[in-house]
Amino acid sequence: MTDETINIEGAVCAPPLPHGEQIVMGHGAGGRMSHQLIQKAFMSVFDNPALKSGDDAALVVPEHGKLSISTDAHVVFPLFFPGGDIGKLAVCGTVNDVAMLGAKPLYLTAGFILEEGLPMETLKLVVASMKSAADEAGVQIVAGDTKVVQRGKADGLYITTAGVGVVREGVNIGGAQAKVGDVVILSGSIGDHGIAVLGARGELGFESTIQSDVAPLNHLIDAMLDASNNVHVLRDPTRGGLATTLNEIAVQSNVGISLEEQSIPVHPEVNAACEMLGFDALYVANEGKLVAIVAKEDAEKVLSAMKQTRYGEGAIIIGEVTAEPKSRVLLKTALGSTRIVDMLAGEMLPRIC
Repeated sequence: MTDETINIEGAVCAPPLPHGEQIVMGHGAGGRMSHQLIQKAFMSVFDNPALKSGDDAALVVPEHGKLSISTDAHVVFPLFFPGGDIGKLAVCGTVNDVAMLGAKPLYLTAGFILEEGLPMETLKLVVASMKSAADEAGVQIVAGDTKVVQRGKADGLYITTAGVGVVREGVNIGGAQAKVGDVVILSGSIGDHGIAVLGARGELGFESTIQSDVAPLNHLIDAMLDASNNVHVLRDPTRGGLATTLNEIAVQSNVGISLEEQSIPVHPEVNAACEMLGFDALYVANEGKLVAIVAKEDAEKVLSAMKQTRYGEGAIIIGEVTAEPKSRVLLKTALGSTRIVDMLAGEMLPRIC
């Protein structure tokens, strides 16, 4: 594969060969080289008044109301994988975390840990991907920081992000808001991201067309909130997958959650990979899906609104909130039995975000 075939959207992608200009220790020293790197790699791409001011912090004037604030760190390996890359992942992950409280994401900050020897072209591709994802989400990257570590001290590039958004007036969404009788809605198939990253490492043992689902979900959430004031919980099931996320909600709300196994969409290739590797798709990471807990009377209305959006076309009702057993998630299997779905104890797929 040549450099020219790299696709930052991620259909077929790999980092460029290490030739040409590279990151050196001087880029992180705070002097002329640092300023040149910031101007060439970041300022020209993320251009906006808050960032251009050059101050140690960004001065922004938000709308009125409550703020949703989140921070995250991204250490995925490899940097490029089918469906995305570390840059797109960093932006979408933080946008989604902010939006899950019913907020409109507005601003992001980004910190870059660069390894000495990182090809400059790789950094440019990642930054361009971040800009594309930010544009899609409708947010600005208004501040950041860059550090360089010695060769061998990082896997090329790590990114930390923080995000700020304004919560809709009258919205009260959170993990402790699930109520008995509510309906559980999933926005689409699970496990795509974790299996795509594993495939990019060459660890599946077979060719796969699975792509990561990494995507900004704030516009999907807008559509849901436009349709109903009775969305009680929103969560993106990233590390630990759907099972761990629902367990967290069950504990926060002190309720039970009952799922229908046959209703949970899993791509056949994801299923095949999980069976071969001994994984359970319920615990595999996602980066472009959400789970919503909605009042029963508004469930169909919310579902219909989701299906009309780009990232909610595959939305489906997968279960309900129950009074018992409290703080537990149960799965009604295809065979008619019921089993407990516990929280993930360890990490099935390291370094997936």
